[in-house]
Amino acid sequence: MRALPKTILVFDVDGTLTAARQGITQEMREFLAEARKRVPLAVVGGSDFKKITEQLADHDKDLLLSSFDYVFSENGLLGFKGTDAFPVQSIQKAIGDEKLQELINFALRYMSEIQLPVKRGNFVEFRNGMINLSPIGRSCSQEERMEFVKFDSENGIRLKFAEELRKNFGKYGLQFAIGGQISVDVFPTGWDKTFCLQYFENDYDVIHFFGDKTAPGGNDHEIFADERTIGHTVEGPEDTRKQVEAVLNAI
Repeated sequence: MRALPKTILVFDVDGTLTAARQGITQEMREFLAEARKRVPLAVVGGSDFKKITEQLADHDKDLLLSSFDYVFSENGLLGFKGTDAFPVQSIQKAIGDEKLQELINFALRYMSEIQLPVKRGNFVEFRNGMINLSPIGRSCSQEERMEFVKFDSENGIRLKFAEELRKNFGKYGLQFAIGGQISVDVFPTGWDKTFCLQYFENDYDVIHFFGDKTAPGGNDHEIFADERTIGHTVEGPEDTRKQVEAVLNAI
């Protein structure tokens, strides 16, 4: 009898397993636990490890690492197989502090000239493998966040910002992706979510990826469109459940 292909399911976090910036529900947690009895699960988010742990495990690192076979933050630049950590990558080592400062200075000048309904604090967040730039500021409230989402969809604030960054800094081997609801992610070329695939692609015959920002320019696009994966565009956690159920039923 022919052996079934070895399959793994890989998930984005925001807008896929959780509502944007919210915690995972108990129903989704139980659903994933049942799914994991049939196939291994991996999660790859653009946020830092602390934020992903907060969203998926209520700040409990041990719970997070025991709930998935692989956990990747910052697009895979910090990752775990079980409790074993992979090597950590560093954006400052990749492009140097001089170019980083040039980028940050430009971004701060650009964001200072954008007129928004409100602006708050934490406009630049430095992570291991990327710089996260938020025109409204990551200190905004949930209500202010949703107001920005509407304003951004109508005015293309982040799309224009990403394009200006691309024009000025693409020469440094950087990519610019719309991240989550309020920011633009900046990272070295190739350090998108496909980065995590190197750690398990040879162990599986089929890799399903589920994400909500899969259109060009979104931070799920590269892994969604990669030839090594079968990509699924989802519209939220409930849709993720439905699509996962369909995949499991087809195995």
